[in-house]
Amino acid sequence: MAGASLLALLDDIASILDDVAAMTKVAAKKTAGVLGDDLALNAQQVSGVHADRELPVVWAVAVGSLKNKAILVPAALAISAFLPWLVVPLLMIGGLYLCFEGVEKLAGKFLHGKQEERHDPAANLDADLADFEAREAEKIQGAIRTDFVLSAEIIVIALGTVAALPFATRLLVLTGIALLMTAGVYGLVAAIVKLDDLGLHLAAAKPNAAAQAAGGLLLRAAPLLMKTLAVVGTAAMFLVGGGILMHGLPVGHAIEHWADGAGPLGALLPPLAAMAVGVIAGALALGGFELGKKIAGKRKTSGT
Repeated sequence: MAGASLLALLDDIASILDDVAAMTKVAAKKTAGVLGDDLALNAQQVSGVHADRELPVVWAVAVGSLKNKAILVPAALAISAFLPWLVVPLLMIGGLYLCFEGVEKLAGKFLHGKQEERHDPAANLDADLADFEAREAEKIQGAIRTDFVLSAEIIVIALGTVAALPFATRLLVLTGIALLMTAGVYGLVAAIVKLDDLGLHLAAAKPNAAAQAAGGLLLRAAPLLMKTLAVVGTAAMFLVGGGILMHGLPVGHAIEHWADGAGPLGALLPPLAAMAVGVIAGALALGGFELGKKIAGKRKTSGT
């Protein structure tokens, strides 16, 4: 009897693992689109770091991403079970934050870029070191905040795929997706930011002419790739954030309906609309934030 019970238990476990593997594969396919945006965003977020600090920064963000998912997985399961109506509003808040951050990056680049160029890093070495450490910490925290929104979308998409399955299966699938996505994204980010080092290593290989040629190609391609990822990463903020906002508003369903009847060009309508919504929403959010800061500053001044 005991042997039969053990075999039945093992059979149940095997069945659950089969279901988990199958549904994890389905969920991974559905979240692949967000994974591309996540990769572009995170590679862009850690760009500009000193070569010796690239991997430590990527590792710090990856650890932060795992902590994000350790919060998001149980939270998503709890919200979907007890407060399912709250999922969309929370996602929209996250989407608005992405749009805000994208506009803030553009504003910082075009409005304050020249001021930053006049900074002389050799003026005060101690102050410059402290500034470097502060900027690195700020970059890590900013990347982790952005990862939180993207991870939330990935978890929600995956949860929608397994919503009808037993709790244990849902938990295992979401945990598997969280680990796979984190390893995949930050493994690729680490590889991308170290392309120039690989290029230097190959370029110094003697007398292997083919390796030297490959190294030279990587050295020329790496800066171009990072600049491209910076542009794509900022665009992804508007695309993902605007897409989240659209899907939470009636206009999103209307645009999808128009796209279905627009023929071959219909595929371009949703992403273009998401970009437009993202830029407008981000600009309004940044304007409201700056106005709030000014009002708070005036109140503080008048109070003193």
